[in-house]
Amino acid sequence: MPSAQSAYQKYHSTETATAKVFNDLLLATDRGQVSALCLLDLTAAFDTVDHQLLLWRLECQFGLRRIALGWFQSYISGRSYRVIYVGSTSSVIYIVCSVPQGSVLGPLLFIIYVADLVDIVGRHCVTLHSFADDTQLYLHCHRKDTTVAAAQLTDCVVDVSRWMTANRLRLNTDKTELLWTGLRHSLFQFQGLGPALQLGADTVTACNQVRLLGVTISADLSLDCHVSIVSATSQIYILAAIY
Repeated sequence: MPSAQSAYQKYHSTETATAKVFNDLLLATDRGQVSALCLLDLTAAFDTVDHQLLLWRLECQFGLRRIALGWFQSYISGRSYRVIYVGSTSSVIYIVCSVPQGSVLGPLLFIIYVADLVDIVGRHCVTLHSFADDTQLYLHCHRKDTTVAAAQLTDCVVDVSRWMTANRLRLNTDKTELLWTGLRHSLFQFQGLGPALQLGADTVTACNQVRLLGVTISADLSLDCHVSIVSATSQIYILAAIY
């Protein structure tokens, strides 16, 4: 299993995934570096998993053979659905792709399906960490090298996007986010919030803060904004309980 994947790994969770990424950004800041953090967004990730490609990976990359492989083929094949509404019934739709959502095996099969991403990202000397289909890419550099780092991260995301297209997945550039982090005096030197990523005709501009697995991370790596959001939410719940 991919070592950079926290989902369905013993002693791992969204908490350990967030702690890993946040700690790496803090260590880079301690070294006087800035970091580019890119949060990838996939469109309907579980719904577009190709069954034949999945079975090929289970056999050729993970070593499943004969009866064991047949179990998985039986599990994902022959599924169908139809919609019943106000007494009317739609025709039967046979599912030729996707993994069953809400199941134990669904997310695990998706992790196996995208295991190649670790090698693709590694070729660009970019760090990857994921929790199921939530994927974070990041790299560190000195302030004077941010333009080069942005180009390096752009090439990496473009390669990831090409791989996803070839494997029936789709990267949603509209919801993909970018955050440059570091010491405040280093960030003040940016024109705007930092260099953007140019992905073909789409531009991913840098944000002042992003939400990573439920935790709001700011460019200066302070958790003030996250604490404010959690505090405000707690106050709403308390008021709702009182009234």
